Amino acid sequence: MAGEFLSHPAWLWLSLGGLLLAAEMLGASGYLLWSGIAAVLVGLLVWLAPLPWEWQGICFAVLTVLSALWWYRWLKQRDRRRPSSSLNQRGSQLIGSALLLDEPLRDGIGHVRVGDSSWRVQATENLPAGTPVTVVAVEGITLRIVRRQADNASESEQHSESS
Repeated sequence: MAGEFLSHPAWLWLSLGGLLLAAEMLGASGYLLWSGIAAVLVGLLVWLAPLPWEWQGICFAVLTVLSALWWYRWLKQRDRRRPSSSLNQRGSQLIGSALLLDEPLRDGIGHVRVGDSSWRVQATENLPAGTPVTVVAVEGITLRIVRRQADNASESEQHSESS
């Protein structure tokens, strides 16, 4: 049987590719996928144009590296196109929110109620209770806020009344 595989190298490469792809399905996390595909491609290449074993090995190595690099580049571009997710990051979801201070800020630090929770807030200035503010950033569990302009204050009052 081994003699038949060696006399028909295309079947050897196709079998190797199939085994690598099957092993990948068992959970190799992508490590064997590209080697399996390269082995199948070498098998098809050897079937179409018989090559000496040295060239078969070189083709396998080059195709494995090229396919892995192509996959890495494709994943990198895919991650750039995907918008960043704020799922399960409540603080990040609050950026841009219009809030009213429940209590005055002392030394630029205080608390504000958001829904059923209380958040620590920090501003660059002391602000009295009832001041309309906007969340501009999140640093750990602290919301960075700035005072909103007077024309936006009426919008926040309408927004908080409708909530």
